[in-house]
Amino acid sequence: MAGPPDERCWMRRAIRLSKRGYPAPNPRVGCVIVRDGRIVGEGWHDACGGPHAEVVALEQAGSLARGASVYVTLEPCNHAGRTAPCSQALIHAGVGKVCFACPDPNPIAAGGGGALRTAGIAVEDGLLGDEARAANTRFLRAMELGRPYVVLKVAMSLDGRVTRGPGTERWITGELARREGHRLRAECGAVLVGRGTVEADNPRLTARLRGVRNQPLRVILDPAGRLSPDRRVFREAGSAWNVTGPGAGGDVEIGWASPGRLDLAGLLKRLFESGQTGLLVEGGPCTWASFLDAGLVDRIEMFVAPIVLGGGALWSEGLATSMAFRCLRVRRLGGDLQISLEPA
Repeated sequence: MAGPPDERCWMRRAIRLSKRGYPAPNPRVGCVIVRDGRIVGEGWHDACGGPHAEVVALEQAGSLARGASVYVTLEPCNHAGRTAPCSQALIHAGVGKVCFACPDPNPIAAGGGGALRTAGIAVEDGLLGDEARAANTRFLRAMELGRPYVVLKVAMSLDGRVTRGPGTERWITGELARREGHRLRAECGAVLVGRGTVEADNPRLTARLRGVRNQPLRVILDPAGRLSPDRRVFREAGSAWNVTGPGAGGDVEIGWASPGRLDLAGLLKRLFESGQTGLLVEGGPCTWASFLDAGLVDRIEMFVAPIVLGGGALWSEGLATSMAFRCLRVRRLGGDLQISLEPA
């Protein structure tokens, strides 16, 4: 749907707003309310559990919302969860028209458009749909796949090494690349590593960024249940899953896909059923290989430092599958490169 130039302008503003905050596992949503050719209210969904974009914009608009036009990137929700239905908030505010870019694919929340029409409000959908979908890939793809959208995050040297030798500096990439890694944790809403990474680095796996209100769920693959509960990853704020094989006594026990390899598809199903829509897989090599071999990777974010280590683990160790990728973006982060890829 093309729409008049001014309507595209308002929706484009809503899409830009939708990219703010860290609402995982909820969708990214932006909203703009326009009356007499000017914005009287705008908002975005900042964090799961907080007010939705439409509610923030309506509060800002106040009485000026009556008879106004609303531009929102996702169909207003029609169910009561942690917050009341946005469709009802718009009806009670007396808006004159609602234009949304994408229908909500979540069967629990869908139906807002129909509720608005029944209330006599003019409804249009599809305006700048492709742009709005691109800003909300994690949530929309998860709804299509019936599992979390999986992103592999790899930080490596020019020769593909992801670990340094003993007694050397821990970090391979620089501060900007590491900050982007924290942003990816917050964006995905869940982060996963294998037992070896926990034993080697004792990581926290939190998103240490200003504005993050909900820490990601931390998921650790520990097939035989060997990790101590004293590890930092289990003691940080937020939730952590110690995932083991059957009978190993973890927080979450899943079956085997093959001898020694956990059923990752089953794990993703459990995560999705618990409400997760994104998963950042941070390593190490055996864990990356398991997800790639199982065909469960939707994107790779590769951070490459301009150094050659000559030793240490290779990021692709244990990978048994040949595959091709499509390059989505390359950008500089300080002295490092970030390469975004998706399976071809």
